[in-house]
Amino acid sequence: MFVKVCGLSTPESVREAVDAGADAVGFVLTSSPREVSPDQVRILLPLVPEGVHAVGVFRHEDAADAVATARAAGLEWVQLHGHRTAEDVTTVHDAGMRLIRAVTMGASQDEFADMGEEIFLIDAAIPGSGEAWDYASVRAKGLDGREWLLAGGLEPGNVAFAATAAGAWGVDVSSGVEASRGVKDLAKIRAFVQAAKAAGL
Repeated sequence: MFVKVCGLSTPESVREAVDAGADAVGFVLTSSPREVSPDQVRILLPLVPEGVHAVGVFRHEDAADAVATARAAGLEWVQLHGHRTAEDVTTVHDAGMRLIRAVTMGASQDEFADMGEEIFLIDAAIPGSGEAWDYASVRAKGLDGREWLLAGGLEPGNVAFAATAAGAWGVDVSSGVEASRGVKDLAKIRAFVQAAKAAGL
């Protein structure tokens, strides 16, 4: 099970995610309680070992602007939320970067098509709500054979059930491992990664 821990902003949270076995860590470079600057990311990047993806997360920014900000932060991975096109994917790839393209369960069926992104991500219909939803409904989207992450309402206590119900290749968490909004709980990070990894055995 591929595990991404998102919204990290401190050396302690990055170290905990990496030490627990996360495959990717996310840095929010868009307006959010978890927002960090490119300069902050550059300080945290040395804590991310080779083999762990460091991802810059963006919401509605233009793909070219996201690429420029990610480059300024020293990142090679970009995560784009919002309505995206095949041209956006090309923009990221032409810059020599790799892409996680995120959609919500409420997106049109066309947006679930494979546009050539490295990893696909499916979030709850209302992103950021922190509420669990019908994870099994993802199976109807026909994602077999694709590398995709389940997100939305996940936390240490439900990630194994949710990932199994959805048939997920991987999972992504942010608010589900926080002590308060924007503040990570180190014990929850470790518990989440361990529970997710156990579900993938």
